[in-house]
Amino acid sequence: MLFALLFGTSLVLIRISLPEGAAPGMQWTQSDHSIRIASLLMPFAGILFLWFIGVVRDGFGGYEDKFFSSVFLGSGLLFLAMIFVTSAVGAALTHSSGETADFGRVLLLTLSKTYALRMAAVFMMSLATIWLKTGLMPRWLVIVTYLVAVGCILASEITMWLTLAFPTWVLVVSLLLLSRAGVIDLERDGR
Repeated sequence: MLFALLFGTSLVLIRISLPEGAAPGMQWTQSDHSIRIASLLMPFAGILFLWFIGVVRDGFGGYEDKFFSSVFLGSGLLFLAMIFVTSAVGAALTHSSGETADFGRVLLLTLSKTYALRMAAVFMMSLATIWLKTGLMPRWLVIVTYLVAVGCILASEITMWLTLAFPTWVLVVSLLLLSRAGVIDLERDGR
């Protein structure tokens, strides 16, 4: 859950600093510190994402499918690496100007919208396939996961805000895992 909250907060801060359709320029690097704050939060979100991967993988138990688990783990690590690079580019942009800032802005958007989001989609699809084959999660979650993943793959270039679909999905999965572990009672709490 903490990954979803930190990562989602970082994404919102980045999106506020990089308004969709804004003209190129360095005004966004000088006007606020949102990107700098996001780049400070991102390493902690990354550490928490590694814990999320570990918890999910531990839940497979003896049902682990080596093929899909490899894709799940690989895409998760690639997603995380691209997000770290995106954060580093964003932090570096706060000290750049002119053509360098324009290049960095395009690089940041391409890494996050095109590559990282699609790796997140592969991560979700491989996990949904494992859940479908093993029955470890409810069928509704498997279907929702496939739909969100396909949406992320096909529509990643439409809006920058689509990147929030991934931390929202992680939050739902985390709440379900916590509920199953008895940490929270979703039915009693009315959720």
